[in-house]
Amino acid sequence: MVINLAHISDVAKLAGVSAATVSRVINGTAKVDEKKVKRVLDAINETNFKPNEIARSLYKKSSRIIGYIVPNLLNLFLIEIGRAIEDEAFENGYKVIFCNSEENQEKEAAYINMLVSMNADGIIISTSGNNPDEEICKCPLPVVVLDKCGNNSYTVSVQADNYTGGRLAAEHLIACGCQHIVQMHGSQEYSNARRRFHGYSDVCEEHNIEPLHIESSYDYNGGIVRSRELLARFPKVDGILAVSDMVALSLYRVLHETGRRVPDDIMIVGYDNLELSSLMTPSLTTVAQPMDEIGRTSAKIIIDMVENKKLEQSDVILPVSLKIRETTKLK
Repeated sequence: MVINLAHISDVAKLAGVSAATVSRVINGTAKVDEKKVKRVLDAINETNFKPNEIARSLYKKSSRIIGYIVPNLLNLFLIEIGRAIEDEAFENGYKVIFCNSEENQEKEAAYINMLVSMNADGIIISTSGNNPDEEICKCPLPVVVLDKCGNNSYTVSVQADNYTGGRLAAEHLIACGCQHIVQMHGSQEYSNARRRFHGYSDVCEEHNIEPLHIESSYDYNGGIVRSRELLARFPKVDGILAVSDMVALSLYRVLHETGRRVPDDIMIVGYDNLELSSLMTPSLTTVAQPMDEIGRTSAKIIIDMVENKKLEQSDVILPVSLKIRETTKLK
């Protein structure tokens, strides 16, 4: 690979214009004669000149960078969303920086301050707290919060329809003949977990079924622990709504270890529709969150706020769907 270290003076000399004219063409800061613009662009292509992005970001107050802050880089759901964010950003000339806060609000604040100092164009964040904290609220950059509501003029939210997700899962298990349905839910401190629980409990009430539930983390190891507790607390369980596909996988392992057959003895519905949900055996029935759409919509909002300086919708709720596979069956 050959790296051409051309300077702006080389471009100017080849195009027969001043360095100031080259700068105006690159940055769009003043009108330049069309013939000169063509000569400058031809010279840039010939010399492979690359403008100094750091200098440009300082001058234009833009780095064409979007920050993506997540509480855990091992969370496959957030990684899938991140891939969609990066795809949409790259297609529009932006780059994405991934930041792992490790559910630490001090690290979260440090990353926000770093992105501000870098002249990033916006931040997409899955915050470690229930509501956007002080650092997010006073952030001068456009901010999109995933799965929680925004609460200032700069902050918007993008999330899936968690209430409907809870309903779809419960209605399906009831249609499959389940009468003792347990929901493994996230902390009720979080609005997304509350909405899923309300969807589930409303369906139970409509069918005169007692809502049974246990709190769980979203990861595999935490799911192992809570799955064992669930079976001890609810020995008659015949249907389980897992808090995530990863927890559904750990739940299946615990059921297999204890001699319970899926779906004959106990049925499972996951949540997210990660790629692994269709690869496991039996394949997992799950509520599909539109991860690609969540990511691309978040990036589009940031780009639109930067380039058009407007925001038409402050909270975006995207539809979910049920993917019926082999861990449930109609009786």
